[in-house]
Amino acid sequence: MVLAVAAFGAAPVLHAEPNRPAVATRVSVEPDGARGASLKVEFTAPPTYNVRLERGGLRLVIDVPNAELGKVPAAFTDAVGVVGGVMAQSFQSGASKTARVLVTLLETASYSVTVEGTTLVVRLVPGASGPMPAERPEPKAKAVSGAAPRVMDVRFEHGSLVDKLWIELSEGAEFRESSGSGDKARLEISGAKLPPELERLLDVSAFRGRVSAVAAYQARSGGAVVLEADKSPGVQSRVERQGRSLVWSFYEPGALPTSVTGIARDGKVARKTRTVYVEDTLSDIPVVHSGFDREASTESEPVAGFAPGMLGQQRQAFAGKRIDLDLKDADIHNVLRLLADVGQVNIVTADNVSGTVTIRMRNVPWDQALDVVLQSKNLGMVRQANMIRVAPLDALENERKLQIARRLQEVQLAPLETRLIPISYAQANAILDRAQPLLSERGTMAVDERTNVLIVRDIAGNLNQIEELARSLDTQTPQVLVEARIVEATSRYLRDVGIQWGGDATFSGATGNPTGVAFPNSVGIVGGASDNNTPTAGLSPFANTVANPNFAVNLPAAVGAGQGGALGLTFGSIDNNFNLSLRLSAAEASGMLRILSSPRILTLDNSEARISQGTLLPYSQVSAQGVQTTFQEAKLQLLVKPHVTADGSVSMRVKINRDEPDFNQTSADGDPTILKREAETDLLVMDGHTAVIGGIYTRNTGRNLDQVPFFGDIPLIGLLFQRRRASDTRGELVIFLTPRIVNRAEALGR
Repeated sequence: MVLAVAAFGAAPVLHAEPNRPAVATRVSVEPDGARGASLKVEFTAPPTYNVRLERGGLRLVIDVPNAELGKVPAAFTDAVGVVGGVMAQSFQSGASKTARVLVTLLETASYSVTVEGTTLVVRLVPGASGPMPAERPEPKAKAVSGAAPRVMDVRFEHGSLVDKLWIELSEGAEFRESSGSGDKARLEISGAKLPPELERLLDVSAFRGRVSAVAAYQARSGGAVVLEADKSPGVQSRVERQGRSLVWSFYEPGALPTSVTGIARDGKVARKTRTVYVEDTLSDIPVVHSGFDREASTESEPVAGFAPGMLGQQRQAFAGKRIDLDLKDADIHNVLRLLADVGQVNIVTADNVSGTVTIRMRNVPWDQALDVVLQSKNLGMVRQANMIRVAPLDALENERKLQIARRLQEVQLAPLETRLIPISYAQANAILDRAQPLLSERGTMAVDERTNVLIVRDIAGNLNQIEELARSLDTQTPQVLVEARIVEATSRYLRDVGIQWGGDATFSGATGNPTGVAFPNSVGIVGGASDNNTPTAGLSPFANTVANPNFAVNLPAAVGAGQGGALGLTFGSIDNNFNLSLRLSAAEASGMLRILSSPRILTLDNSEARISQGTLLPYSQVSAQGVQTTFQEAKLQLLVKPHVTADGSVSMRVKINRDEPDFNQTSADGDPTILKREAETDLLVMDGHTAVIGGIYTRNTGRNLDQVPFFGDIPLIGLLFQRRRASDTRGELVIFLTPRIVNRAEALGR
């Protein structure tokens, strides 16, 4: 197998002078693997670098601050592996020069950038667009147990929502994050070693992000690597471990619904946003500007190594070199030539550009001066790299319209293809409605309901877009298992103490003990508290009941079969002249009841589910048609409609009923009443967590005293004229709810 090696430029041995820019002496591209490539740029001094992707990941931009190009060709157009071509240029960046290498990619690729001595090595491998983890050399011998971890690489990434600092380690290490003074954040990696080439300051202020600078150094005592970041006020930070790497993220409060690395708060995979399709940029159609292009590129994700002042120049509003201009009736061609010389760009002027310019400016950027001159003469420009073409706005707009019309004509003439897209989990008719707007005017779409397949006929670009959309939507619907626990506990205490006593006494001649006076000659005393419902059991040794107990105090406790007790005493004379009956009754009851109900049901996301269990109680209703029997339902029911959120939590609308018949409280017809317990709410619970959605606590306490007036208030003796009752009933109802996503990995790992 023959490997082609492309190189341009010589490689003389030069020694860099201190405080002088590094000079690129050689650029080479050679194959690396099946379709990969390695780009090597040799300098006279160790370079620092800034790398970013542009044009949807098809162009890699490498800026080397404080460097310039030597005698190397400006372009290399031979394709090697994934590299389609290389262009090198240098420009002024503030007080120093910056060397820029533009690598055109034939397809998206992962890249890594390393510095080997004085050579900058860029390795490209086809695949996902973006940086790949730093390579680590294979150990030649078995690592010594307990060896200190080393920091292999530190790189910075700027994003629209979060800025990240990646710290690559040779092995796992303990770390601790703390807040420094002011708006500083501090990260300590215990027991780690930092190579001297990484003990530097990273200035990232040009990104205008959440971090302006990051410093890394070896602590003098304690054997730890310390990283300090200067962050904007109010910015939050978080450190997470990913394999052997540490990811230090900086983000605005509330900007991210989940963790900054796309992992939910409980450590499980969260549903991520996904770009289904991105239209190709119209690279062959020039963008017409009425003045200088002041919009900074937003599609790049720079990755920088450590060094102060190492960032390449980012285009900002009017960031050119400041100049003074004082011209009167100057030909516009000469003015444009002057500005091209100052800005070190190439300006090509159309033949129909004419006129004179009178201008007086002091301390203005040259690009702003160019913008004003073009606007004053109704001119526009098209910029490509460092080449600017100036022409009247009308001519440029007409040119752009013709090119757009040509592109539309190409679409009209493109061949049509037919593609069958099978749908597994969703309904093809539902996806048909979502994909219909993606069709071109010539496209058609139909559904085969028997096989659940989409039949699409359109141009190839639209077919790819529709297929990617269908694949993204055709995923498993999350299934949620909802389990409810209804815990009900009841305790009851009751005490009742009562007394019954009475009798009779007779003074008469018939009984042999007259009063001895004319009036009253005979006297009879008898208790008057008696009726047919008065309990008299235990008062007579000869009968279970006494027909007329003659109670003077009748305050018995509610005793009977299975509860309480009573004691009856009778006293009387031999001939029954004096009789006394006493009956003491007392009852005390206590108990505890616990009921646990646990309904559970499995349902799909955004689908309502119901599960119930109960009885039907018959009731009689009298109407003009006669007596009719109806049924009242007493049941345990769980009604829930869950929704799985993007971060893996479950939002639910829940209604729980627990009804049961109460035969202790009945209606006039003897029908039982219904005890109802119900909870209805909306809540958000994390997957697998348990929430208490409601609870009811009741306590009924009562004390009753029944007594005979006046006599019941006499100390001690009043106990013979009283009935005392005490009760305490407590009830507690608590409802728990636990949702679990059954197919979380398949449904949310998108």
